[in-house]
Amino acid sequence: MSSATPSVKAKSAFSCSQCRKRKVKCGGQQPECSRCTARKETCIYELNPTLSYTQKLEARIKELEDLIDILQPSSVGNNDESRATSLTPGSMSRTFQGLRVDHDGKITYHGATSFFQLPTTDSQNQATIENPSGSNHEEDQRKERLVNNAWQQRIMENLSETPEPFQFMLKAHWCWIQPLFNFVYRPAFTRDMELLGPYYSHTLLNAMMSHSVRWCKHRDQIHQLLVPYDDGELFSKQARTMVFDELRYGQSKIPTVQTLLLLSAQECSQGNRTQAWLYSGMAFRLIEDMGICIDGQKFAGSVRLSDEDIEIRHRLFWSCYFWDKMISLYLGRLPTLQHSMVSPPQVMLDDSAETELWTPHGLEYPDGREYPPTQAHSISCFMRMCRLAEIFNLILIRIYNPLHQNNAKEIQDCLEKEGHALKLWWEDLPTFLRIDAQDLPMHCPPSHIATLNCLYHTFKILLYRPMLFQQLPKDTAHRAPDPQYLVECISSAMSIIAIFDLFCRTFGHNYCVLSLSYSLYTAASIFLLQVQAAKHLNEQDLRRLEFCVIGLNKVKQANPVIGRALVLINLELSKLGIVLPVQSDVQDYIPPENPLLGSTTISDTFISPVIDSQTTLPFHHDEAVGAPSLHVFDPEDLQISSEMLEAFLALEPIDPTVGSMEPFS
Repeated sequence: MSSATPSVKAKSAFSCSQCRKRKVKCGGQQPECSRCTARKETCIYELNPTLSYTQKLEARIKELEDLIDILQPSSVGNNDESRATSLTPGSMSRTFQGLRVDHDGKITYHGATSFFQLPTTDSQNQATIENPSGSNHEEDQRKERLVNNAWQQRIMENLSETPEPFQFMLKAHWCWIQPLFNFVYRPAFTRDMELLGPYYSHTLLNAMMSHSVRWCKHRDQIHQLLVPYDDGELFSKQARTMVFDELRYGQSKIPTVQTLLLLSAQECSQGNRTQAWLYSGMAFRLIEDMGICIDGQKFAGSVRLSDEDIEIRHRLFWSCYFWDKMISLYLGRLPTLQHSMVSPPQVMLDDSAETELWTPHGLEYPDGREYPPTQAHSISCFMRMCRLAEIFNLILIRIYNPLHQNNAKEIQDCLEKEGHALKLWWEDLPTFLRIDAQDLPMHCPPSHIATLNCLYHTFKILLYRPMLFQQLPKDTAHRAPDPQYLVECISSAMSIIAIFDLFCRTFGHNYCVLSLSYSLYTAASIFLLQVQAAKHLNEQDLRRLEFCVIGLNKVKQANPVIGRALVLINLELSKLGIVLPVQSDVQDYIPPENPLLGSTTISDTFISPVIDSQTTLPFHHDEAVGAPSLHVFDPEDLQISSEMLEAFLALEPIDPTVGSMEPFS
C-alpha cells in the first residue's frame, strides 16, 4: 500500500503549524524554526512527536487511503498464468481460506468456524498458490524493485534534516536494535515519517525514542536536549498512552504491532515481566488478526498486496517469531508462535542492508582512533538467527515444557536431533558471521553478530544442562552420564565469556543488549554449578564465575533485570560461604587497555581483563592489576572426572521443569 512520492512536498512529522499551512520545508529548530523567526511569526509545533491533537483525524485518513489502495490493482500484478490451482489434498488436509478484506477495509484472516464467514465450496474463495514456473524471474523482479526503492529512500533519508535529539536516537535504533530484531522496515518508515504514511505513526516513533534513550544519557550534548522531554521519560509515557488509544479504537496496523514489540523488549530489560509478557502477547494476537502469520504472496485470497507490503509482512512475522522465543527464554515460559506450511517464507528480498557499513553509533574513541570499516551483514545475521530460533523452539517445547513429563526416549531423541541440528547450523554458518573463541579478532564484529554467536552457545547449554542433573535408576549403577554433556556446557560457557569480553572491550558495557547479558548469565550458571559440585574449591572455576559476576554487575545499569539474576547467584554463593570481592566493590578492578580505545576517558566503562598471556587477542594486559585471569580453553584437553559427574548428579535441579523428567530406564 505504499504510494509514490508526490510532486508537492508533503508535511513532515517535525514541521510547525505555519510551515504546514504554507506547505514548505520546516527546519524543525527549537523553540522556533528559522522561517517563523525570519517572518516574526509565532511558531507552534502542534504535531510534535510527543503531542498530537490531530492523531485521530490522521488515523481515519490513513484508513481511507489504505482502503483505496486495497481496491486498486496490485503493483505486483497477478495475471491468470501466475495464479495457481487450488491446493492439492496432499499439501493440506482441508480447504484453506486466504486473506480477506473486512467491511472496514482491513486485511484479516478468519477460519471456517468464525462468525465472519460461512462454509463455502466457491473455488474463488479458496486459497491459491502461485505456479512455480517463472516464479524465480518474478522474484528477481520484485527484489530489484525493493532494493532500488530502499537505496532511493536511504538517499532521501540522508538528505532530510531531522532535528536533534531525534536524529541521534533514530540512528541508535538502526545501529543497535534494528539489525538484531528487524522490528521496523527502515525504507518504509523513513519515507512515511515525511509523508505521514501507513508505515509510520507518532506512537511508533515515541516507542523507538523511548528504547534509544538508554544510549543518550552518557552523551552530555544529547542529554541536554532530552531535558524538555523529562530526560526521555516523556517518550515512554506517550508511547504507552497512544498505543492504548489505538487498541481501544481497534486499529490493527503494522506500526501498532511494532510499537508493542519495542515496548515489550524495553519492559523486559527493566525487569517488568508482566508488562513485557502482555505487550508481546498483544503483538502476537494482532499479527494473527491481520493475517500476517499467513504467506501474503501465496495465500493472498481477495487481497492485493504490493511488493513492499509483502516484504514488510513477512519480515514482521519472523521478527515476532524470534522475539517470541527470546521472551519465552527470559521468562521461562513456552513459546506462543509456531510456523507452518502457510506461514511466510524465511526470505527477505530487500538485502540492501547486507552490504552497508556498520559503525558503533554514539561511541567516541580517543586519540582519533576509529572502528574499522565493517560490513553489516544484517540480513544474513537475522536469517541465521531465525533458523537458530526454530531449533531453540523445539528445545523449549520438548525439554522445558512443565506440563509434560518427559521420558527417557523423548529426551534422548531431542538431544540427538536438536544437538545435530545445532551442529549443522554452526557448520553452515558463514565465516563472516562466525566468531571462533579460540581465534578472536582484534576488534569485535558488529553487535548483532556477537549476539548471534553467544545465543548459539546459550542454546547449546540449555540443551545439555538438564542432563547434568539426570538421576539414574539404582539398578543401573554401572552406567554413568555422558561426560560430553558437561564438556559441551563448559566449552560453550567459556566461548560466551570470551566473546562477551571482546564485545565490552570494543564497545563498552553500556551497549550490551539483553540477549548478550542473558548469555553471560547462562555461562555464570555453569561456572556456579562447577563451584557447587567441587569437593575442593577450584581457583580457576571461581575466577571464571567472578568474571561473570563482574560483567553482570556492569551491564545491569543498562539492563536492570540482571540485578535479580545477581541476587540469585549471590544467594547460592552465600550458602557455600563464598564472598566474591566484586560483590562489595566492582570498581576495585582496573580495566584493560584496548588498542582501539587506549586507556583514556571511556576506558572505565570496560570490564576487567580475562585473557592471559597465551591468548591471541592483541590487547595489553598487566598481570599486576589483580584482575581475574581466564586461561585459554581447549575442549580437547578438558578431563571430567567421575567424582565431578557424581557431584553434579547430587545437586538439586536448577530449573523446575527439569524435575519433571522421568529417570532413565
